Amino acid sequence: MNKISHPPVQKPDTTKRRQVLNILLKSSVGLWLLTVFYPVYQYLLPPEVAEALPAAVKAGTIDELQPNAGEIVKFGSQPVILIRTPEPNSEYRAFSAICTHLSCIVQYRDDLRHIWCACHDGHYNLQGINIKGPPPRPLDPYNAQVKNNTIYITRNV
Repeated sequence: MNKISHPPVQKPDTTKRRQVLNILLKSSVGLWLLTVFYPVYQYLLPPEVAEALPAAVKAGTIDELQPNAGEIVKFGSQPVILIRTPEPNSEYRAFSAICTHLSCIVQYRDDLRHIWCACHDGHYNLQGINIKGPPPRPLDPYNAQVKNNTIYITRNV
């Protein structure tokens, strides 16, 4: 009898498959650990504390701000616009310098005699009320007081 000899059957190389499966298994375990411990880590971190606003800030002296003029003053981390009205016995007025439309910084226009936002041509009168343009509401008011020739700005409570 004639036997037909066949070449020996080679087993497939499973080491590459096993390596890929090991990598996938280890990475999935790592991702699972990350999803479990990351919220715990975030919980243990102390919360961010908002900066406390001061009760009052010194804005300058009465000689530094001429009638019909305005300047930006820092009130903590917030900008405030301080205005000296154009009348002979002028008053000091203070408002948030952040436009109520898109949070741009406003400025005082002495030629127009009111507050103006350059971003989208928003206008506010000297009471902080929006009179023209896109601002949806008035500026937030602050108190401006003069004591011993020094101007102080306080929050409007």
